[in-house]
Amino acid sequence: MAQTIFDKIIAREISARIVYEDDDVLAFYDVAPKAPTHILVIPKKPIENLLATTEHDTVLLGKLLAASVHVARAEGLASDGFRVVINTGKNGGQSVDHLHLHILGGRQMAWPPG
Repeated sequence: MAQTIFDKIIAREISARIVYEDDDVLAFYDVAPKAPTHILVIPKKPIENLLATTEHDTVLLGKLLAASVHVARAEGLASDGFRVVINTGKNGGQSVDHLHLHILGGRQMAWPPG
């Protein structure tokens, strides 16, 4: 897998507004927000997308979701709600080839989403 902008953020080669970090997960504000609050939650382990995960990533996937809940609460999104999105592949809208979850909040979300 080629190095991505997220790998550079993890390595601190590119700055980001980080809101959460532990040994396995990093969360930071998206530089091109699609909602008033738009935070990305990424694994530090390089995984191209959701389809590239295996049964060995089950715990990590749970940590990504748990971190998303933690961040949403910390950012004040719990009372009105928020959306968590994982784009996978070109038709799914994935623009960076590193698994990432989008936390979107701060406004009413439309359905269907795209």
